Amino acid sequence: MTILTEAAEPVRHKSFTYLAKTALDVLYQHRVMSTAQLHQLLTPAAARPVYLLQQLNELRAAGLVHRMRAQGPAPGENPLNNPYLWFLTETGAAAVEEAGELPSRLYRVTPESVAGSRQAHTLAVNEAGLAFVRHAARLGHECGPLDWTPEVAHRIRDGQRRVEDDHVISDAVLHYVDLSHGRRKLLTMFIEVDRATMTTARLAAKIAAYGRLFEYVPQHPDRSRRSAASSRPAWQYTYPVFPRLLVVLDGTRTPSLPARLEARTADLYALTRANPRLSRLARHLQIGVTTLQLLQDRGPFEPIFTVLLRGTPEDRPPLTDLYLKHAQ
Repeated sequence: MTILTEAAEPVRHKSFTYLAKTALDVLYQHRVMSTAQLHQLLTPAAARPVYLLQQLNELRAAGLVHRMRAQGPAPGENPLNNPYLWFLTETGAAAVEEAGELPSRLYRVTPESVAGSRQAHTLAVNEAGLAFVRHAARLGHECGPLDWTPEVAHRIRDGQRRVEDDHVISDAVLHYVDLSHGRRKLLTMFIEVDRATMTTARLAAKIAAYGRLFEYVPQHPDRSRRSAASSRPAWQYTYPVFPRLLVVLDGTRTPSLPARLEARTADLYALTRANPRLSRLARHLQIGVTTLQLLQDRGPFEPIFTVLLRGTPEDRPPLTDLYLKHAQ
């Protein structure tokens, strides 16, 4: 299959605006974004992304970004539009790394990876991050364009197997500062976005891997040199407290979607409660399930979550009721 991207001849020695440089950083961290997502993230006060598109096209002319037509309407786009997806070229990624302002990522985005089967999932993860950014602005909290990082790998056992076998790979790790009541409360969240492309059992198994992460203690190669420090779980070297896990469900928007996601939530509740490790760790883990639409429409501080491992599903109104209340 031939992948077509639109790139122009490079323009050398071009100085760029702050917006253009920020767009480079955002695309480096988030891999690929639609025009609408970049507009909401970088120029939300503008009615239309005219100036943003001008800056993106200058970056494209300089050989720093590619653009590609999305496979159907991208999240946040008008279905009547023919939306573009934007991502960095090899030169663009190297320019961001040379600036040294962001942690380096080993991956490189290619036209083939953008056009691949994970396109819709990547854009849905962006939408989850954008929901936090929008509601933070509405509430006077802090969460910006670079406050979530996609695909963060956490080791859950010793060994040299495939990364997928030795790690749980979070769809995103998000940092948020809650400024309610005049206090700064730093929140860190693991985000898992599920578009119903895997079985509920597989999704429950990935949730269970976070229980393994909570307990995983790296083993020193020389067992005779173990110390008190070697008994610390690995996550404590990265996070001050174990992040809460938010599972965000989505799928093709049809009238039956709320009922289908409600059934998926109930299955997750039952499967995770039946997991011995998760049941044992219930008081240590905070795991909530919601839908992308509710997260976008109502925000993360509304009662939109089903809490796994604790209480009963009846503690929160069914998803269908939440949708109806929002529509009224």
